[in-house]
Amino acid sequence: MTCVADLPLTTVWAVLLGGAIGTFLLRVSFVEALAGREIPRRVERALAFVPPAVLAALVLPKLLLVDGSMAVSLSNHRLLAGIVAAGVAYRTEDMLWTVGVGMGVLWSLTWLGGGI
Repeated sequence: MTCVADLPLTTVWAVLLGGAIGTFLLRVSFVEALAGREIPRRVERALAFVPPAVLAALVLPKLLLVDGSMAVSLSNHRLLAGIVAAGVAYRTEDMLWTVGVGMGVLWSLTWLGGGI
């Protein structure tokens, strides 16, 4: 039986398992290396910026790029929906409302304006 890109299923499972083990070992190494040590306050403050930076790195390209080029205009439905969702997130601090309103705006704009 073959699956992704005509690779044998055992190869796919081996890659998945290897990735999972590698991720686990990488995370455990940091936990073990820092066990019993006090993390400097400056490092803790710097680490607080990691989640927003990762989220921005994942989300912004989807909002700003259309067909590989920058699309900062009113015709970019994803960008408009993202701006509305950011406003809802700021106002409500509720993930469900943010995702629901953002998707509702995106679907509405797509339906009204055609395409993404």
